[in-house]
Parts: sequence; structure tokens; C-alpha cells
Amino acid sequence: MSKQNPLVWLPACHRHLDLSDPGGYTVLADRYAAAITSLGLQPVLFPTATAADVAHLLPLVDGVLLTGSPSNVEATRFGATALPTDLLDPRRDALTMALVPAALEAGTPLFGVCRGLQEMNVALGGSLHQQVHAEPGLMDHREPDDQDLAVQFATRHDVLLTPGSAFEQWAGGTTAKVNSLHGQGIKRLAQPLVAEALAPDGLVEGVRVQDARAFAYGVQWHPEWGHESNVFYQHSLDAFAHACRAHALRRQALPVH
Repeated sequence: MSKQNPLVWLPACHRHLDLSDPGGYTVLADRYAAAITSLGLQPVLFPTATAADVAHLLPLVDGVLLTGSPSNVEATRFGATALPTDLLDPRRDALTMALVPAALEAGTPLFGVCRGLQEMNVALGGSLHQQVHAEPGLMDHREPDDQDLAVQFATRHDVLLTPGSAFEQWAGGTTAKVNSLHGQGIKRLAQPLVAEALAPDGLVEGVRVQDARAFAYGVQWHPEWGHESNVFYQHSLDAFAHACRAHALRRQALPVH
């Protein structure tokens, strides 16, 4: 029997793509699944999973990748009021707010990308700027949405990386260039998070979870895009994959009840 690749849970988004179908659709951008597959991991989805399902689903997987999404984390979850222009996904919010602390408690490798970083921050008690571009002194971090994807996902600015951090190891130095495709951003950093990558305007764009039992990092950029030709992106994904494989070995060694 062939050896099973480590399983990575990618929480899906929910969209009403067909107005005649009120049930909606489960959505995942292919680039996340493709990146996970290229690492020798197996992406898995639990389309109707709720917070109540986390306890029995999490032990089945070897890692969690919180993907980016066009939707925003609902502002009421960090004490603010949703804007009329917000695209929201309350089903995903409800799941990920439970999944983040559960993964950390279980020692399951956790990697948050873009919205995923913001979910980590909110789930652990932090808050977000709802429109980074409207905040005095902060840059416009949104992508040029009138351009093709190659332009939208092109590197846009540097990030300053903490010396001695995993981020510095992945980048091979204390600065790296990253893409930028987000409207929300970290405002108040959650207490368990340590800022280890900052944009030129001081916005927190890369974090680790302090005293985490396994890999637990979040980034505001998108390492899944063009990682094959970007050493920084690839090294971060490789580190996540290594952690997932180690978790798989631990999980396989547990006695079956």
C-alpha cells in the first residue's frame, strides 16, 4: 500500500454564485491546493464543517492552511462595525475562529495566508484596520484590480524581517520583497503573536505564535503565488511541509482506540 501524503485542511469560502441557488457554493482558489500538492502534501476540504466539528476533524489532518479570500473578517468579531462595502463570509469566520486555537492547542502545524493571518489575529484576541488605505500614515496595500493576475500578484514592497527569526532564515537576509493584495490589516496585535515582518509603513505582515508547540506562522502576502521562482516564498512553504510531515509521523504513532 502506498504511503499517504500528509493531509492539510484548507478551510473553504462560501459564495452565492448562482442567485437561483440559495444554498451557495463551496469555493477554494486552485493555487492554494496546487501549492500544497507541489509540496508532497494532500489538500483536504470539509465543505460543511462548523466550529462544532473541529474537535473530531482536526485529529484527522497533519496541518492547517488558512487561505486568503476576497471576503473580510466580520468587524463585529473585533468590536467594530462592518462597512457597507464589506464582502463577508460568516460561515468561514465561525469555523476559523474555533480552528485557530484548536490547532494551536493540538500542536497541529498552522499557516495563515492573507485573510488567514487576519483570522489568526482576531481569533487570538487582536483587531484589524478595516481599510488600511484609509489610515493616516499607512500605504495602500490593495492590488491593482484592473490589471491581469501576474501584475496583481507581482512583488510590491519590502518587508523588514526580525534578525534571527525563521523569516530571516527563509529569506536569507533581513529584508524581502513581497506581493500585496489586501484591504484589511492588523491593528492591535493579539497577545500570543510576535511581529517578525513589517511593511515599510510599520504594518505587521508576518507573525509567529509565541511558545507554539509546532509550526505556527502567519503572513499577509501570498507565498503560494509564484513560489517556484521565489526563494523566500518556497522556503516558508517548505518549512510548513516539513512540520506537517513531522506531525504525520507523530499521528501515525498514536495508538488506535
